[in-house]
Amino acid sequence: MLAKKYASVAGQSSVIREIFEYGKKRASIVGADNVYDFSIGNPSVPAPASVNENAIRIMQTEDSCKVHGYPSAVGYDDTREAIADNLNKRFGTNYHKNNIFMTTGAAAAITFCFRALADSGVGDEIMVCAPYFPEYKCFIEGAGVKATEIQADIKDFQINFNELERKLNEHTRAIIINSPNNPTGVVYSKETLEKLASILEEASNRYGRPIYIISDEPYREIVFAGKTAPYVPHFYKNTLVCYSYSKSLSLPGERVGYIAFTDDIEDADIMLGTIGAVARELGYVGVPSLFQMVVRDCVSDTSDISVYETNKNIIYKALTDMGYSCVEPDGTFYIFPQCLEPDAEAFCKKAQQYDLLLVPSDSFSCTGHFRLSYCVPTERVERALPLFEKLIKDYRS
Repeated sequence: MLAKKYASVAGQSSVIREIFEYGKKRASIVGADNVYDFSIGNPSVPAPASVNENAIRIMQTEDSCKVHGYPSAVGYDDTREAIADNLNKRFGTNYHKNNIFMTTGAAAAITFCFRALADSGVGDEIMVCAPYFPEYKCFIEGAGVKATEIQADIKDFQINFNELERKLNEHTRAIIINSPNNPTGVVYSKETLEKLASILEEASNRYGRPIYIISDEPYREIVFAGKTAPYVPHFYKNTLVCYSYSKSLSLPGERVGYIAFTDDIEDADIMLGTIGAVARELGYVGVPSLFQMVVRDCVSDTSDISVYETNKNIIYKALTDMGYSCVEPDGTFYIFPQCLEPDAEAFCKKAQQYDLLLVPSDSFSCTGHFRLSYCVPTERVERALPLFEKLIKDYRS
């Protein structure tokens, strides 16, 4: 007999994946050009040329046993040094290689942090701010910890501090934040981060142990003109940054990321080893060697992420001109408009009649909205606009 914990959910998948799979089936019927799949955040621009160039050079010139061999569990020293140097140059920090733990993408980084910071089975809690990436709850509960949800402030999608302060308690071990945010595209402001830091510092002193911030930052580089994404460790020393090259270098299939923390963090002397112990227990034996070396040599590069801003400008203006209500994204490649009826799932089902594949906001623990992922070719955004207009006219009639 299989383990009940997993057998009971066998065959279940995320709503996002279900919509994505529906889109593939629908495309086989009406043609791929007639299905407008805005469901999944899969980068639509290629990796920069430097990625392939460096991968080829490395395979041709580096020791083959190293390129295809086991890496150190924490990651190659030169890769970690390159990342630390890049962060220091950009943010005026003082990272060194032992502040960096290489991970197989941001998902692994987040999972390691949850398990490193909170104990299972003793009532520990980790806060999540809605709307949030649905896998957070899966990762938290998988670690045997309670996920405490902070409901969304839909006015501007900054943090709902009234609810955060009400739910903060002696069992709170960490809060995970995501800025630029999936699904809203909103960047947390300097004022938001200052207030969050102040609340957590006071609570940490009150309860006699640190409450950490886990800052999930895969969209850090995708910030639009006139906007900046404040660097969270500048505001709060007990921050662990989780990063992935999936979006900035368009490498979601290669699974390369890292955890970063400063020497000022609580228990800095054992943080790297603790994260390593978590990785070992979960069966991770290091990030693939080749792409650690590629990241080392491409650490300052990005894909042509300007395409996402072009798409945002088109879709935001068009939707708001049509009458959709929406907070304008500051970054990422997502937009989170209000539905045209209270039931987000019903609205997204209605949109499917026009072959518009959208994700209902219930997936992100928020009601009455839908996520549209515009990491698609610009011409597909433009071709979809008449369908959004037909949809809103359908509701108005």
